[in-house]
Amino acid sequence: MAETLTISLDAMGGDHGPSIVIGGADIALMRKPGIRFELFGDEAVVKPVLDKYPKVAAASRLHHCEISISMDDKPSQALRRGRWKSGMWRSIESVKNGDSAVCVSAGNTGALMAMAKFCLRTMMGIERPAMAALWPTLKGESIVLDVGANVGADASQLIDFAVMGSAMARALYDLDRPTVGLLNIGVEEVKGQEEVREAGQILREASPPSLSYHGFVEGDDLGQGTVDVVVTEGFSGNIALKTAEGTAKQIAEYLRLAMNRTLFAKIGYLFAKSAFDHLREKMDPRKVNGAVFLGLNGVVIKSHGGTDAEGFAAAIEMGYDMAANGVMKKIEEDLRYFGNIKVQESKSRD
Repeated sequence: MAETLTISLDAMGGDHGPSIVIGGADIALMRKPGIRFELFGDEAVVKPVLDKYPKVAAASRLHHCEISISMDDKPSQALRRGRWKSGMWRSIESVKNGDSAVCVSAGNTGALMAMAKFCLRTMMGIERPAMAALWPTLKGESIVLDVGANVGADASQLIDFAVMGSAMARALYDLDRPTVGLLNIGVEEVKGQEEVREAGQILREASPPSLSYHGFVEGDDLGQGTVDVVVTEGFSGNIALKTAEGTAKQIAEYLRLAMNRTLFAKIGYLFAKSAFDHLREKMDPRKVNGAVFLGLNGVVIKSHGGTDAEGFAAAIEMGYDMAANGVMKKIEEDLRYFGNIKVQESKSRD
């Protein structure tokens, strides 16, 4: 029997609002019958949509919220205007109060991060939270972080990312010791920025029980699935993510144009349709929708604002799996171990 978990949803978030949020909740509920929902949004807008999904309505409580955060609001504006009364804030606050295990929103990324940090605060020992994304690979999936929450990171922060990413991999993929690599311009130990080299040395010498440090990985290792977790700072991580998304769209467009170029190409497509359907499924970004804010005292997941119901369902299911498998407890355990390592390193430098 599925474990019962409550997930709070920012019903007004994203480009399409309640229609996608409630539709995604319906799909997730079919796959994970144990989910219960706390819905936050404008009742006049949300309830007519909710009435079309009786199973979701039966598994939900709807909370009216006066304010909705727009996709154009600056984080500072969102905090001033939407604190306490917006659906985004109250869905996060539901996690803080223990009413929900996870918050999922497709809303404004900057506003969501600002509110999550303000409401939940960072975990003890974490300087900065990170955004972790699922990355499709030839071997299945990997976790990549940070993909945009921070610009730049020192060695200590990169170690934090490694700890949090490995805990997420343990929760989602049921791995005892996920392999972790640091993204670098080469695999040789003498290459790269000093912060990356220092983090690599600490991880290599620490031999932690919860992760297996692989070493440096390069950009082409992301798609190969060389490691379970790829660690980088947010500037390069975000560029890598957007490059991969753009490349996938480019390849899809190339294939579409090639298949429509001549009559023989169209006929060939009919014969190879099952193979192309398999390729389309592998490249479907909805299956890996959802970036997790790690390092906060609670799990917050940012869904892509333009996704459809299937993509939003994937973000909900990710949150369910992380909560059901105790990702917060795993992160806390690993932070205690590496906290001692960092103290020892600091003393040795002094």
